[in-house]
Amino acid sequence: MINGKKVLALIPARGGSKGIPNKNILKINRKPLIAYTIHEALSCDYIDAVVVSTDSEAIAKVATKAGAEVPFMRPEELAGDKAKSIDSVLHAITMLKNMGREYDYVVLLQATSPLRNASDIAGALKTFVKNEEKGLASVSEVLESPILMRKFDEKGKLVNLIEGSSTMRRQDMPTFYKVNGAIYINKVEDLTKDTSLNDNEVGYIMDRTHSVDVDDYEDIAVVNYYLGTLGRK
Repeated sequence: MINGKKVLALIPARGGSKGIPNKNILKINRKPLIAYTIHEALSCDYIDAVVVSTDSEAIAKVATKAGAEVPFMRPEELAGDKAKSIDSVLHAITMLKNMGREYDYVVLLQATSPLRNASDIAGALKTFVKNEEKGLASVSEVLESPILMRKFDEKGKLVNLIEGSSTMRRQDMPTFYKVNGAIYINKVEDLTKDTSLNDNEVGYIMDRTHSVDVDDYEDIAVVNYYLGTLGRK
């Protein structure tokens, strides 16, 4: 709870994964991927409940063992490749409400961001409250400036992706950030089926080393490296 408001940490984790089979429960450094997120959510003093939304019995079993709640199963139609994150969030909120459990804030935590820690979650919540409870998304600095990026136009000509002179010295270029998917925070009452979490207007800047999103085996190697350097278990 923060400022008298009840906080739900929701971890979506569907069973299907095209890149890495059973990715959400794949063991990294002898620990299931999803368990890292569950542990850090449970370690955050502001979180009142940690719930995993999944369509997979295997994930549900691992999540429960790690300390999370799995009070319902996500329906198949909300677990496909075309399903939107907001639909699974609304489903979870509705299911919990039907159980007599209501929350003021929902913190969405991707299971594929194992290096995001309890301090990141707490810091994001403080930032969210400080900014009048407007939707928040965690971001991290990008190394390659979009000013140096190009695209091909309809005639096959190479053109700037965004406005800006590529002759600008790198140290003079503005800092750009990307939504890293690790943390999203919204007021429950503000959420609708048209909500786009990536469009949340408040940004919480995270260290790049905490922002790795596991999408392929190369990312797993990076996570293993950082787990060692950060002293995480």
